[in-house]
Amino acid sequence: MTVHETAIIHPTAIIADGAEIGAKTVVGPYCIIGAEVRLGAEMTLHSHVVVAGDTMIGDGTRIWPFASVGHQPQDLKFNGEKTRLTIGARNMIRESTSINPGTEGGGGLTQIGDGNLFMLGSHVGHDCIIGDNNVFANNAAIAGHCVIADNVIVGGQSGVHQFVHIGRGAMIGAVSMVTKDVIPYGNITGNRGQLSGLNVTGLKRRGVPREKMHALRAAYQAIFADGTGTLQDRARRAAEDHPENELVAEIVAFVLKEHQRSLATP
Repeated sequence: MTVHETAIIHPTAIIADGAEIGAKTVVGPYCIIGAEVRLGAEMTLHSHVVVAGDTMIGDGTRIWPFASVGHQPQDLKFNGEKTRLTIGARNMIRESTSINPGTEGGGGLTQIGDGNLFMLGSHVGHDCIIGDNNVFANNAAIAGHCVIADNVIVGGQSGVHQFVHIGRGAMIGAVSMVTKDVIPYGNITGNRGQLSGLNVTGLKRRGVPREKMHALRAAYQAIFADGTGTLQDRARRAAEDHPENELVAEIVAFVLKEHQRSLATP
């Protein structure tokens, strides 16, 4: 066990031999830290947090009570093989959140970036790859093998089907079941989530200029509302019509790539 001299460990916490605790990290009452866990600097585990498995968590991350991080994935094919979970810096993992490591069949790694907020009761399944600055509202559930880019918001009580890819800046409405891939900056609503336009609010918050927004709206209409040709043909034409707009290019590239799941459409 390696505990930095400036770390603060509550007397009731249990730290297994082999664990590493970084500088100025606070481990609160009744927390349990496994032998292969590495905690960064200036973290806070408030109380009753359990971190298990081969798990690395970055600096400044805060974890609230009753979160379960790094325990055995919820996959019946898992047979105790060695897999990993990495979580970046400055994440907020709220009460009763669960985050699972990878599985051998899925590449062996669940990876989470920086600055994400996992609200109460949210779940991240095995072999997920999650980017930066995402928000997962209360009881949002992300199934295994999902890829979620940056600046995505997943609404409360929503579920994301396994193998789904969600592009950067997308918005998933509350109480939606997302079974198809979501384009960057897409807006998903409904019980069985359907594409209902662009996440205009998110784009405005990011300060996207008005002229780029107009071009993006025009490209969206051309791809998803124009009935001429295939979806791929319409995407290529949209790219030709807006060659200088990187947001359009990002959506077009997402549409044209190969998908394990089909693409969400209006």
